[in-house]
Amino acid sequence: MKVFGVTGWKNSGKTDLVVRLVEYFAVAGLRVATVKHAHHNFDTDKPGTDSYRHREAGAQQVLIASRNRWAHVHELAGEAEPTLDELLARLTETDLVIVEGYKTDHHPKLQVVRPAETSEPMPEHVDNLVALASDAKLDADDFGRDCVVLDLNDTVAVGQFILDHLGLALPDKL
Repeated sequence: MKVFGVTGWKNSGKTDLVVRLVEYFAVAGLRVATVKHAHHNFDTDKPGTDSYRHREAGAQQVLIASRNRWAHVHELAGEAEPTLDELLARLTETDLVIVEGYKTDHHPKLQVVRPAETSEPMPEHVDNLVALASDAKLDADDFGRDCVVLDLNDTVAVGQFILDHLGLALPDKL
């Protein structure tokens, strides 16, 4: 399983890029998974649903399954947040995992930079930053990094960079 991250500051366009990349890779035939880090509380189902009521009643784990999908909700109840490696170990075999967030983990990643929103570089302790993706002309040296600068709006070029960096190729379509 190959792992590549998309990071950046709030409102930089990380999620938009991840969605476009997932679509690009999936249409090309790769099995893609994503891991998204949230800095806030979130719910995966709505108040009033049976699974929500199970969790609210005190179930630490709830599995929801249908013929189309299944989900596993695990209430941490005071436990430490799982690490990225622990979460990756829970995924079934896939070709590529795109990680959104997890700035300080050690997987290769690119930073989304949109100067109209923010142009602040990642702190130096954020390692393994191999590319910047921006909707403006940038110089990586201004970010204190020796990395490639990619056009944020060119999904194919960003996707190909990720494939090349990870040593992956798109499947041959018949």
